[in-house]
Amino acid sequence: MTNPTPHRWTIAAMLFAATVINYVDRQALSVAASTITKELGLSNTQYADILTAFLIPYTVMYVFSGLLVDRWGTKVALAVFIAWWSAANALHALATTALLLGVFRFLLGLGESGNFMAAIKAISEWFPPKERAFANGLVNAAAATGAILSPPLISWAVIHFGWRAAFVATGALGFVWLAVWLAVYGKTPPQPEAEVKAKVPYSTLLRMPQSWGLLFARVLADPIWWFYLFWLPKYLQDVRHFSLAQIGLFAWMPYLSADLGSLAGGWLSGRFIARGLDPVAARLRAMIPAALAMPLGIAVAYLDSTPAIALICLATFSHMAWKTNLMTMTNDVYPTNVVGSAAGLVGLGSGLAGAWSTPAVGRIVDAFGYESVFWMFGFLHILATALVWVTTRARR
Repeated sequence: MTNPTPHRWTIAAMLFAATVINYVDRQALSVAASTITKELGLSNTQYADILTAFLIPYTVMYVFSGLLVDRWGTKVALAVFIAWWSAANALHALATTALLLGVFRFLLGLGESGNFMAAIKAISEWFPPKERAFANGLVNAAAATGAILSPPLISWAVIHFGWRAAFVATGALGFVWLAVWLAVYGKTPPQPEAEVKAKVPYSTLLRMPQSWGLLFARVLADPIWWFYLFWLPKYLQDVRHFSLAQIGLFAWMPYLSADLGSLAGGWLSGRFIARGLDPVAARLRAMIPAALAMPLGIAVAYLDSTPAIALICLATFSHMAWKTNLMTMTNDVYPTNVVGSAAGLVGLGSGLAGAWSTPAVGRIVDAFGYESVFWMFGFLHILATALVWVTTRARR
């Protein structure tokens, strides 16, 4: 591409902020769940159904939002997505029944996955190959940052102003971001002529082995992130007998380590590219040590709490280092004008991962305990890496 402009780091900062807001809006219901379920008289089954009302459209929209990003362009598409999900988040304040809360949750899911498709497209447009993994690492780090910030921010807002005001306030954050985004985005730098002229029909994407390899790698590997996102506090309470105060002291650590892993994974593959390695091969070389570290997480089930927390942090660090490089392969394999569509297809794997693993974890825990879950997750990244290696050989 042409010489990169320093403005690309402004774009990166905006993508980081959008992803933090995305996760704060997503986590607002989880943090306020106890208060909301009591006030609205919701059962655990109803609450689970409300969570599912988010997950289904979130998963399906990976594909459609990717197509919209390619059709509308990054600036317009991301503006529409964040306006949609911010409005849907604020509407939660009007919920008086489980049905209404589920409807608003459904609307939130329709918009939220588009954030990541637009971010991947923007990174292809603004960053040279050696910097793309680091930029994607910033987006992944923002997701973990949102998970870190949500509990204290939402709890404070609920305690002082009530849960309805908390949803209005977090929804308003997106519109503040939107005003800045429309002002600073500017014009997209010109892309390499070969990338602009390349036309790849969606049917061609479906026939490419790389598309299916990257998608099913996400299906295999992403369950560990969903597990630590949804189950970590419950595991610490049920198995480690942590109090709520102790959870507040320790539960943020794995998300911070995930931040660091996102940045470290992107930096490492960027160093390999700077030394002359092909981008796809560089991503794989950075993914292999991260995948090999994952079996160490099995020991979480057998150690005392302090070393167990340390190994959980290693697992989230390694997963995000691995995931950052897998996501960046979308930028390396496909022409820029179809990166959004390709990222949507590959990103579908993350939603499918949550769809199969969330109920599976619950059933495994009930039948065999958490120990079996740690064994299962210990080897999935190795299988996923092997799948990526096989399906990207032609590209390398």
